[in-house]
This record gives sequence, structure tokens and C-alpha cells, in this order.
Amino acid sequence: MLILSRKENESITIGDNIVIKVVSIDKGNVKLGFEAPPNLLILREELKLAILEENKKSLSRQGDYIGKLMGAKKKSL
Repeated sequence: MLILSRKENESITIGDNIVIKVVSIDKGNVKLGFEAPPNLLILREELKLAILEENKKSLSRQGDYIGKLMGAKKKSL
């Protein structure tokens, strides 16, 4: 992991088209601004983890539903 120190209004550039700027620092909170191409998804980690968990639940429910359909199909044959 690369660790860099930045002060308010200073930036970090990633590649050619991603800029992360320290917008403000207040009482231990840091506000960051991100400039990136619109096709690049930027999420807070806790939101990304919540989405992954919901996707897992959805796939599990789909698997249960497909299993029930397959069971019903076998009975009708």
C-alpha cells in the first residue's frame, strides 16, 4: 500500500485521468474530491460490500427458485 500525505487543496493523480483532491480537513474528517471519467464507478467501501452482499442473496434466491422449477418439471415428466 502506498501512503501519501497531502494538505488541504493538494491533489494526487492516478494514471492520466484520475485526480483525488483534499477538499477540506475538519476535526479529524477529511473531505476528498474525485475527478475521473464518467464510466468509472467510485463507491464507498461499505456501499460496495452491501451491494456484493445483496447480489449474493439475490443469486441464492434465484438458485432456490430454479431448483423448485426444475423439481416441478421432473415431476410433470
